[in-house]
Amino acid sequence: MQKLLQDIKNQEYSQIYLLYGEEDYLRKQYRDKLKDALIDDGDTMNNHYYEGKDTKIEEIIDLAETLPFFASRRVIVIENSGWFQKGGDKMAEYLSSLSDTSYFIFVETQTDKRSKLYKAVNKLGRVSEFASQDEQTLKRWILGMLKKEGKNITATDLQFLLERTGTQMAHIKTEMEKLLCYTLDKTEITKADIENVCTKRVQNQIFDMINAIADRDQKKALQLYYDLLTLKEPPMRILALIGRQFNLLLQVKELKKKGYSGQVIATKTGLHGFVVGKYEKQATKFKTAELREALEACVEADENVKTGKMNDVMSVEILICKYSAGEKKM
Repeated sequence: MQKLLQDIKNQEYSQIYLLYGEEDYLRKQYRDKLKDALIDDGDTMNNHYYEGKDTKIEEIIDLAETLPFFASRRVIVIENSGWFQKGGDKMAEYLSSLSDTSYFIFVETQTDKRSKLYKAVNKLGRVSEFASQDEQTLKRWILGMLKKEGKNITATDLQFLLERTGTQMAHIKTEMEKLLCYTLDKTEITKADIENVCTKRVQNQIFDMINAIADRDQKKALQLYYDLLTLKEPPMRILALIGRQFNLLLQVKELKKKGYSGQVIATKTGLHGFVVGKYEKQATKFKTAELREALEACVEADENVKTGKMNDVMSVEILICKYSAGEKKM
């Protein structure tokens, strides 16, 4: 990111950029910074945007070979093409003889570093990865937004905010805007404010559902499921998230049994450090065999839907009922 900012500051640009990674907010932010720096204000003739796997490489090459209209450069932004995983060989060959007046900004979530196109851009241009930000970086970013608005928050409530919103910066930004409007006349943001305004992520609701299943609180588990359906969450996505949760709990349980620290568990599972403790606590509610069986049941439920043996809503409901049945734990 620093190199991109340096390019913009010095007005010395590479002809080819690849911005990739899971952090959507930063990817788009730097995409726009680059595009605005390369294109003169109001120039719509030399500013082109393509998105999706249906983008034709031949069409892009023809455009790149066309001289810009009363300008020094033509800027082509290509997003989510999938070419950096497969199908980008022809573009890789073209970039080695790219027209002097054409500039490319490729924007992708995922890339294969073994692909010809990735190797070509890495050699001829500049590659920048935008990975999910760590806990401390996100906290500093949030505190910076709050300071700008003259507001404070305790460390405990800041932790709760992150647990509520998750770590995607675009979602955090949206929730912060809602929170700032809600607390317009206040200087201190509290847990109650966060609970009243910030939308609970689907993953958080799945976490609560698994807790309810572990506590044999069938009524609560089913209510959380029906709430997700009301919010138009597809049953098969809910099933996938339930399966993911059981898989993470199994990993956490086994790693904890081997004596690994929370930090190591976070690294090995891909969880953020501030939620590992919650996963460790939830994992203690299940035996290892129960988690393995639950994972197999998720696979079976998925297969039943795909083979037409059962509809999707009912398949997930039966799964929840099966593992939340029994005497409610106090």
